[in-house]
Amino acid sequence: MTKTVAFNTLGCRLNLAETGEITQKFTEQGYEVVEFGEPADVSFLNTCTVTDNADSKCRNLIRKAQRVSPEGKIIVTGCYAQMESEAISQIKGVDLILGNSEKYNVLDYLESEDELQIKIDQTDEFWGASTTPSDSHTRAFLKIQDGCNYICSFCIIPFARGRSKTISIAEAVYKAKEIVANGFKEIVLTGVNIGEYESTSGEKLADLVKEILEIEGLERLRLSSVEPNTITNELLEVLASSPKTCEHFHIPLQSGDNGILKEMRRKYDSEFYSKTIANIKSFFPNAGIGADVIVGYPGETEEQFLNTVKFLEENPITHFHVFPFSKRKGTTAALNKEQLQTVVKSKRVKILRELGNKKLNEFAKSKIGQITKVLFEDTQDGFWTGYSDEYLRVFVKSNSNLKNQIFSVRLIDYKNEKLIGELN
Repeated sequence: MTKTVAFNTLGCRLNLAETGEITQKFTEQGYEVVEFGEPADVSFLNTCTVTDNADSKCRNLIRKAQRVSPEGKIIVTGCYAQMESEAISQIKGVDLILGNSEKYNVLDYLESEDELQIKIDQTDEFWGASTTPSDSHTRAFLKIQDGCNYICSFCIIPFARGRSKTISIAEAVYKAKEIVANGFKEIVLTGVNIGEYESTSGEKLADLVKEILEIEGLERLRLSSVEPNTITNELLEVLASSPKTCEHFHIPLQSGDNGILKEMRRKYDSEFYSKTIANIKSFFPNAGIGADVIVGYPGETEEQFLNTVKFLEENPITHFHVFPFSKRKGTTAALNKEQLQTVVKSKRVKILRELGNKKLNEFAKSKIGQITKVLFEDTQDGFWTGYSDEYLRVFVKSNSNLKNQIFSVRLIDYKNEKLIGELN
């Protein structure tokens, strides 16, 4: 009988790219991919450890896999596995724990009769990854960078993924052409800190982007998260020179208060961030701008929090990712004695998420009457739905099969927090 494998990916787009690559390895070995939650011979969890909540989700998913497939093998990999292998080993049913450098060798370990294997060696080797036809995504994620040389006071990722490492431009272009040949219309360039590409590889990110934009058959290119201090005019000029570039940028903020930014060891202040956003908007006036924000950092006063609120209100940021500060073992911020109560952090998260919803709604409404291009992904509530260049979810009624196709759409209404369009 054909063996089955189920995948579940937590966290960032980098994890999604890596899961796509590993999915392909399993299918090449004859495995059938089934939905996570269905009985499977192998359950593969690619985990995140950015917050306590991510750790908790991982533990719950392990238990779910054990309930659904008591005889199946459970593999746990990714950042949580890298950092907390001992804790994971205590959970019933786990057969294999792989760190970030070992996850690609999963098939080498799978046939072992050992009751539990733990392989978490960290290396500086770069492992390429991309979405593959075995994966179910419409947009393809292409990993061009991994690890991080920044040591922000709150962040565990440099410990979980090591120092910055990159793919070469030649290899990135080869992988991108492969992605396009497999039928994907949009590529998202991803990594932990892709702005470090040049300092790590010696090649320019702008040159990599330029070569990928020139690939015949590629229709859209999007960048994942880019640190504000690494966005150069040269990069923006290359992006602006091509109609394939999506007008959406995700620029981590973390706080709008300069005192907190300094405590976090970020490489910019709020004024620099504002100028960066203004510069992006000078090249892309209609762009959607996303930002990560951490609230309740140790010692954050009410005044400092309100500085962040004011900053987000006054700047053209349209997509908020808001997180309560979460102590990560081994980080400087975890040792800070001025930890805030959960109730305070929860209240502040709620305030910012409500502001984020308000600003996203306003941004979506401002697009009514305009024409945009949408890559359609799936159906929902009787509508075909997908994302515009600006990363707005658009809903269109159509009897045709629109999946994995890009169409011009006239935006006609916004109701029940849904941006409605019609094929142009």
